[in-house]
Amino acid sequence: MAGLLHRYLLSLDDEELDDAWTAGLFTDDAVVAFPVSRHQGADGMAAYHRSALSAFAATQHLGSPAVVELDGPRATLRANLISTHVHHAHHALPQGSLPPLFATGTFVNGEARRTPEGWRLNLLAFRLLWADGSPPPPAR
Repeated sequence: MAGLLHRYLLSLDDEELDDAWTAGLFTDDAVVAFPVSRHQGADGMAAYHRSALSAFAATQHLGSPAVVELDGPRATLRANLISTHVHHAHHALPQGSLPPLFATGTFVNGEARRTPEGWRLNLLAFRLLWADGSPPPPAR
């Protein structure tokens, strides 16, 4: 289960997020809940993540080792996460008005289920602990 979280975080920074990505990580009824938005269900999961990540020129997600508790075909996990988001040049100084980076510290809670295809995440919930810099302006 810790491997699922690590794969998820790494993939956000350096992989193609498509339906195969979704199927390899999530159950059909999975929920991903961030402080500012959430998505439920495998349908549209990759597009939801691509849209969120497109607000930045680059990202880097660094997670702590996850604490995993198994309970038969279910598991829970907890971890800390530091995310660094690089603003697009037109938003960042000197072209724009934002500092170049927006960094956050979050606490991650997750749940996974054993499926016929293997373990899959059915919940990732992120709770903001701190932020430094400014988030991107709303999309127009």
